[in-house]
Amino acid sequence: MKNTSRKVRMGIDVGGTHTKCVAMDNETHEIIGKNEVKTTHDAPEGVALGVIQSFENCLRENDISPDDVVFVAHSTTQATNAFIEGDVAPVGIIGCAGGGLEGFLAKRQLCLKDVILDEKTGKKIPICNEYIPKKKLCKNSIQEAIKDLASQNSEVIVASMAFGVDCQDEERLIYDEATGLGLPVTMGSDITKLYGLTRRTRTAAINASILPKMVATANATETSVKNAGVKVPLMIMRGDGGVMEISEMRKRPILTALSGPAASVMGSLMYLRASNAIYFEVGGTTTNIGVIKNGRPGVDYANIGGHDTYINSLDVRILGCAGGSMIRINEKEVVDVGPRSAHIAGCDYACFTDPDEIVDPKIELVAPKKGDPDDYVVIRLKNGKGITITNTDAANVLGLIDPKYFAYGNAESARRAMQPVADRLNITVEQLAEQILEKDYEKVSLCINALAEKYHLDHDAMKLVGCGGGAAALVL
Repeated sequence: MKNTSRKVRMGIDVGGTHTKCVAMDNETHEIIGKNEVKTTHDAPEGVALGVIQSFENCLRENDISPDDVVFVAHSTTQATNAFIEGDVAPVGIIGCAGGGLEGFLAKRQLCLKDVILDEKTGKKIPICNEYIPKKKLCKNSIQEAIKDLASQNSEVIVASMAFGVDCQDEERLIYDEATGLGLPVTMGSDITKLYGLTRRTRTAAINASILPKMVATANATETSVKNAGVKVPLMIMRGDGGVMEISEMRKRPILTALSGPAASVMGSLMYLRASNAIYFEVGGTTTNIGVIKNGRPGVDYANIGGHDTYINSLDVRILGCAGGSMIRINEKEVVDVGPRSAHIAGCDYACFTDPDEIVDPKIELVAPKKGDPDDYVVIRLKNGKGITITNTDAANVLGLIDPKYFAYGNAESARRAMQPVADRLNITVEQLAEQILEKDYEKVSLCINALAEKYHLDHDAMKLVGCGGGAAALVL
């Protein structure tokens, strides 16, 4: 019989590989049920389709009435993954300042270069700039600046005024004109009230670059929750561990950067009682590494692609290597792992493939997305199916994953898929697996050491805490 008196809290998480929904009893914190689907990157509705599917499945499968739901929160790695993978919109900045020395200095500070997200892959946020002196700021000059930026392929606008934190009038004029033309726009003074023109403008540009996708997802998610009959407002997890209403997220989606690991850290603090630890949140696409010191997570200004921002978030380092990261090779060795994941390339992991399917495997080197290097490995099978080799496959080959974990797969399948790559590199399958995991260790160990030094953690006393579907593949 259905329990009509219970109160249920629900959480939805959009990861690079999977979208999950969890239902929890509001009083006992007992998990009532959960559902997981593959993240729907390529659907016309985008990742929002997976959110709808997972949320509705969780309600139906666990006999949860919409009236039972007292809280719904949504965390996502969508912003984080957008920065890691360079899936961002080109940004046009309209800067403004007064005359004299103020204007001379401000014009230089407002003229930003492209925001490089990854030096190795060349992923970046393209930036174009226009400057309007305050005395010439009017409807016509703003429209002309927007027209020039649009001709340079800018899809979103940033309005940034010197000392805009003191008075928003000039930024508001630009905002209103851009909005009237149907363009997404961010005001620098809406992002932060802190001084520092260049840093504030850069933070606004980073925010603007993810505005179109994030707002579309937020709108679709809110609609799905309402259509399911849930009456409580949808809350969005922030990167500092708090929550905000969806209306705030529509203005400042950058606040959701690191909201995925933020949700996981809060869970660790609740259930694991970790006091001093290096924390790993390992998904299929990214690994997020942070600190728990004296029972509290480390918080700092977010650093995105090596660029300081004015956004408070968990002090987390984002790595584009995780459980589903694809390997990349040249003629001699494994050159890197990630940042693209198997799901982005439309491939299954080798170890989650039936070994009987792995017949006559052939190596194909591909670029998973336009603009990617064409050195990612796909294994083409005789039946035409494409699978790929990941960190999870390497860990399974080496026998490092306990069968109780999500990352446990068929080692023989992984071995068969990896054999042609090992043959090309003139090494054994085990040596190939070791090369793959060593590439990850190089990245992960740098983060561990940097965080331990910053927070004065004792290497002998600190714990390594891993969670997420790919944790067993990397946190060993």
